[in-house]
Amino acid sequence: MTGVALAAIGSACAMTPAFAQDAAPAADEAQATTVVVTGTRIRRPNLKSASPITSVDSKEVKLQGAIAVDSFLKSLPQIEAGNNENQSNNSDGTAGVNLRSLGGNRSLVLIDGQRFLPTLGVDLNFIPSTLVERTDVLTGGASSVYGSDAMSGVVNFIMRKKLKGVRIDTQYSIYQHNNDDNYLRDIQAAKGIALADKNVWDGQKYDFNVAAGGDIDDGRGNIMGYFGYRKMEAVRQDARDYSNCALVFADDAGSQFACGGSGTHGLGFFTPQTGPNKGEAFANNPDGSKTWVPNSSAYAYNYAPDNYTLRNSERYQAGAFANYKVNEHLEAYGSFMFMDDHSISQVAPSAIWSGRDFTINCDNPLMSDAQKTMLCGSTTSTDDAVTWLGMRAVSGTPRRNDMRHTNYRFTAGFRGAINDAWTYDASYMYASTLAQSNYQNDINQDKAAQALQAVEVDGKIICKDTSGGCVPLDVFSANGPSAEAYAFVYAPTFTHNEQTINVFNAFVSGDLGKYGIKSPWADDGLAIVLGGEHRQETLDVKLDQTQIDAGGANADGKVSVDELFTELEVPIISDKPWVYSLNASLGYRTSNYDVSSSTTTGDSKKTETSKLEVRYAPTPDILFRASYNKAMRAANINELFAAQGVGNVALIDPCSRSEIVKAGAPTAAQCAATGVDASKYDITKIPDTVADVGTALGGGNPNLDPETAKTTTFGLVFTPRAVRSLALSVDYFKIHIDGYIGSVPAQTALSQCITTGDAFYCGLIHRNPNNGALYGSNTQGGYVISTNVNTGYLETTGVDFTGTYALDTKFGNLNFSFVGTLLKSLETEVLPGLGSYDCTGLYGGTCGQPSPKWRHNLRTTWTPGWASVWAPTSISLNWRYFGETDLATNTDDQYLTGTKSTLNAKIEAYNYFDLAATKDLPHGLVLRAGINNLFDKDPPAIAAGLLFENGNGNTFPSTYDPLGRMFFIGISSAF
Repeated sequence: MTGVALAAIGSACAMTPAFAQDAAPAADEAQATTVVVTGTRIRRPNLKSASPITSVDSKEVKLQGAIAVDSFLKSLPQIEAGNNENQSNNSDGTAGVNLRSLGGNRSLVLIDGQRFLPTLGVDLNFIPSTLVERTDVLTGGASSVYGSDAMSGVVNFIMRKKLKGVRIDTQYSIYQHNNDDNYLRDIQAAKGIALADKNVWDGQKYDFNVAAGGDIDDGRGNIMGYFGYRKMEAVRQDARDYSNCALVFADDAGSQFACGGSGTHGLGFFTPQTGPNKGEAFANNPDGSKTWVPNSSAYAYNYAPDNYTLRNSERYQAGAFANYKVNEHLEAYGSFMFMDDHSISQVAPSAIWSGRDFTINCDNPLMSDAQKTMLCGSTTSTDDAVTWLGMRAVSGTPRRNDMRHTNYRFTAGFRGAINDAWTYDASYMYASTLAQSNYQNDINQDKAAQALQAVEVDGKIICKDTSGGCVPLDVFSANGPSAEAYAFVYAPTFTHNEQTINVFNAFVSGDLGKYGIKSPWADDGLAIVLGGEHRQETLDVKLDQTQIDAGGANADGKVSVDELFTELEVPIISDKPWVYSLNASLGYRTSNYDVSSSTTTGDSKKTETSKLEVRYAPTPDILFRASYNKAMRAANINELFAAQGVGNVALIDPCSRSEIVKAGAPTAAQCAATGVDASKYDITKIPDTVADVGTALGGGNPNLDPETAKTTTFGLVFTPRAVRSLALSVDYFKIHIDGYIGSVPAQTALSQCITTGDAFYCGLIHRNPNNGALYGSNTQGGYVISTNVNTGYLETTGVDFTGTYALDTKFGNLNFSFVGTLLKSLETEVLPGLGSYDCTGLYGGTCGQPSPKWRHNLRTTWTPGWASVWAPTSISLNWRYFGETDLATNTDDQYLTGTKSTLNAKIEAYNYFDLAATKDLPHGLVLRAGINNLFDKDPPAIAAGLLFENGNGNTFPSTYDPLGRMFFIGISSAF
């Protein structure tokens, strides 16, 4: 590690193994080095951060065997794991970051202090992980420096931009898992489900990277280029015993699991909306005859096996960095980066979905007389009947979303010294993301409606409307439709999503001490930054005609921002008794937002952000630091202009036919408050949400107001000169966001209406007027309004701990690196004045992913004190601890109450151990190998109905290791 990098990490008290292994820079070197610190644009020797920064260096990444940056970021206690490679259903193929569990839209991702990609197109897959020199994760203090959308902090990737020679890095990894959960295997065997193999090896990953560069014109410039390739093999859920079937609770107490699934099963079921059996639920007879029997949960379809736990993916990366220094007044620099990522997600076969009114002619020749009588009341009627219909295409192929992301990023700029006091930096950045998805093997519900109306002509059964090559659907027996009929109703859809960002940024930095502007008690003068930025982002989403015919809509939008910013660094006292140093920093940014789309012009918005930081060191051994930041975040394009429409959400209706009979179910009056209307339908026959999935109306709002945040941090850094290899830090943080932009979760609206009867929450619920259901294919069915609004507040508080220590022994050198977070609160007020809930130490339901009170990483690295051809250069053990969490729905909190469980009442604390070793070989080669999740610990098995956020395969695969042990081996070379 260079002196610059070490000084930066040391100044921020970033706890990485590399910090402990490297010696501190000499005093004269430290004085001469201008340090680049994340969180400020001021550049001066020995600058230290008043905001907590955690850094991850390239050595740590290699020890983790990580080939994607989201893989090592998600292990940091400050970050809540988000959408990643282990998500399949509803995945968009990208990987994001969520700092402090406040949402990815409040976390800003940077490359070398510049914006990364368009706000909505942020994808960590774009980052070439082998070229990352270090990654800084900063809490607070960033909005006035980088922009208002850095409310919860920033993740800044510091890239290796200069290279002499060639670097090659390649790695192979594979997962191994022992399926030995006999409790779950017995449940599956009893259900007749094929069991996962006892011992599996799968999920191979291949990674290859090469970079080459060199100086030009006697070292005045440098050009470097890189190329990378990564491939991942898919893993299906039936390869693991915890995810081989959709888990449900076998009793009302939630004390035992059973294999459940989707009510949209392969036999086919009917819920007539007209006729003599209106509201009843029938299924095709399992014996294949054209007769109906009462529908039953015993027919539930196990949708789990086909779903992916690990998506297959193939990614190409390429790019270049260049700089050329004409003289001290002018240096040109620039970069070009490219990524093409092709990923496929897979879920269970499609279906004709219940929740829509389908019309079936009563003289349909595909129905038996018995079925005609039950549906129409007669065997001779020529009228039409209306029914809900659900039938899984069990003989069809799984649905697949073929996703391709093509991203470009270009930067160019000039920087240099104006004189001995002032420097300048002016740059331009353009980036675009093109996301194209092809959703395959999905049944078009309009085509199904066409094919359900059949007649007999000249002894041949045909569709009443033969347009488009219609083939009649025979859904009236468990044998299902013909292959030709499926071929007609299958209709792939195509989505084109393009986003761009243009950024012009320029600033000057001045050392006012050159003009004698300084405190009389300090050695250094004041330093100032003055700058401006213009930014424009665009969004253009185009759907194909099939989606538009089904109720979808195109979307577009543009956001233009003009900003002015300044920073001031004020050394107040230095080298005085009991005041080794006392410094203050101030920052301010004002932003003007103009937003528009092809159909709407939103209101212009103005935001202001500011910061005040203080650093006090009574001696060189200890530094006290504190910061206060006020920020305003304007809505992004998606929040403003996303097309409104209904979509699937996790939702259990407590008033539906199966839930209302359970102990503790709502009263008739409570259900009436949610829209249950006994005058329109039989309230004992309200359809259950299928697989605990309902529908909500979501979308943008062009008149959203900015959010307002206040961030406070204070703490200390202890680096005793008596123990030079020891560094400790403790920092308290509090982030409070008022008027946060979001939506009221559908389950929250429903539970609040039932619990409190509040008119606002009850007004969000729209039941199907014919049967009271809370799901459907459009706004003619049931749904809960969940569009974007300015809501209440978000608040999180906690304490970060970091530490490093190096110990020399006769057996070699031991290095310890620690980072941990104590979460004190994670509070949400849904609407002003209507109460709040706290998800600290909870999971599931409204709280979503687990939020333990304590998380930490402790890495111990041993470097043997002797050289041997057989001895490793280093052996490293990492302990990942993720604290216990309780089931939120078991609490009495009115916002969290829901499905109760004794079996899933608690997720115990998880201890993962990762072992890695390195070996230096001749000719500059470095071999590395390791095993992550050394003891093959299973992820927690959780009932599917509790996985409201980022759940997949009966667990939280972004939070816990879903695939078992990961073996990896890699080699690096430099020449």
